[in-house]
Amino acid sequence: MGVAHYGLAIHTASASLGLAIDNFAGDRLVGDRRTQVWDLGRETSNLLHQYLVEFLQPQTWADLAFIAVAKGPGGFTGTRIGVVTARTLAQQLELPLFAVSTLAGVAWQRAKLQNDPIAVQMRAQRGEVFGAIYQLASSDHDRHLKILFPDTVMPLERWQETLNNWTTPLQQVEADTAIAASVADLLELAYLDWRQGQRPHWAEALPFYGQHPVG
Repeated sequence: MGVAHYGLAIHTASASLGLAIDNFAGDRLVGDRRTQVWDLGRETSNLLHQYLVEFLQPQTWADLAFIAVAKGPGGFTGTRIGVVTARTLAQQLELPLFAVSTLAGVAWQRAKLQNDPIAVQMRAQRGEVFGAIYQLASSDHDRHLKILFPDTVMPLERWQETLNNWTTPLQQVEADTAIAASVADLLELAYLDWRQGQRPHWAEALPFYGQHPVG
């Protein structure tokens, strides 16, 4: 039997830490999928490495084939910590790193269940919102998430106007403080790209803040 290749996802774009690992074996007898979320708040930066090491067991770093990370939008400090940690790991382990939109991870939870476009919104600062629209798309060999309206920060009124002017039915989803629970969906999106042969370099993974932090 060959060596199992796992994907590892890190989600720190909120006050919670989400970790997921999966070997995508499919068969329940050999499949190995684990997901866990901790409400660490401001302690995320201090405890992230410890939780990563403990969560990874019984696998080792050598079992990983790729890493995924939530690139935002989300909290400025949390998003930065996750992306920096994932970039460091990917560089040291010489692994591809997939930086996945937080909103895409939330959309993928719903898109797998129905075909209507998914409009995801998340509260931002200064009365604005992050908004994006995605839809499940299928090819001959695989499924993927198609971007219909890219992650954008805007006034709530403009987002509502975008939704009102959309010409096809939309399923609207509010991304809340529990977004770390979508870490397994984020990992699955990365895996779909990895299976298609994509191998993004760690230096390409950049956080998406959408706005400047309030000082």
